[in-house]
Amino acid sequence: MNWIDLTSEEQLDSIVLNSAQKPQLIFKHSTRCSISSMIRSRLEKTAPDTGIDFYYLDLLQFRSLSNMIAERFQVHHESPQVLLIRNGECVYEESHNGIHMDEIVEQASLVS
Repeated sequence: MNWIDLTSEEQLDSIVLNSAQKPQLIFKHSTRCSISSMIRSRLEKTAPDTGIDFYYLDLLQFRSLSNMIAERFQVHHESPQVLLIRNGECVYEESHNGIHMDEIVEQASLVS
C-alpha cells in the first residue's frame, strides 16, 4: 500500500478537489495506540489495487490538521478513523474495529 502522508491544509484542499475524480481516503492514526496500529496493519495486508488515494495522518504530529478535518467534514474525531471523501464530502466514516478494507472498497464503488 502506498500511503500519502497528510501534513498540510493545502493537501486537504487537494483531497477535496481530487475527490471529484476518484475517492480519497484519510486514515487518522495514533502512533501510540495499539488498536490504531492493528488497524493500519489490517488495511495494509488487505489493500486491493483500487482507484482510491490513501492518505495517512499522524495524529500526534498533526493534531490541528486532524481538528480541521473533523470540522470540515462534520465528523466526530476518533482514532483510529477512516474518512472516505467523494465529491468534496465525507460519504463514509468508521472507527476502531469497524474499519475493514472490503467495506471501504464497497463504499468507494457506490455512485453518489
